[in-house]
Amino acid sequence: MSYIDGFVVAVPAGNKAAYKAMAEETMVLFREFGATRVVECWGDDVPDGKVTDFRSAVKAEGDEVVVFSWVEWPDKATRDAGQKKMMEDPRLAGMTDMPFDGKRMIYGGFAVMLDG
Repeated sequence: MSYIDGFVVAVPAGNKAAYKAMAEETMVLFREFGATRVVECWGDDVPDGKVTDFRSAVKAEGDEVVVFSWVEWPDKATRDAGQKKMMEDPRLAGMTDMPFDGKRMIYGGFAVMLDG
């Protein structure tokens, strides 16, 4: 069954084009190294919660938009091998000017439990 890497980041609204360009570059790498799908979603309807929410999870500031993305892999073994290759790839190392604060990114790997 598929394996999913999920990411949530806060991106300054003015950096949307730069974020999209960076995402397009990394998507090429993810696909090259085995990912079957890469999805990037620009926040459109991200409400404030009473206890917690996406914005507070990434400490989004006033002008920042929450971006929710995921990478689908055929399985965890392919994901582990693909991530290792990405970390060793000089193209990724060359991407030093990130259009968001990576320290506030949340991410994780998820085993698919249900896929309808």
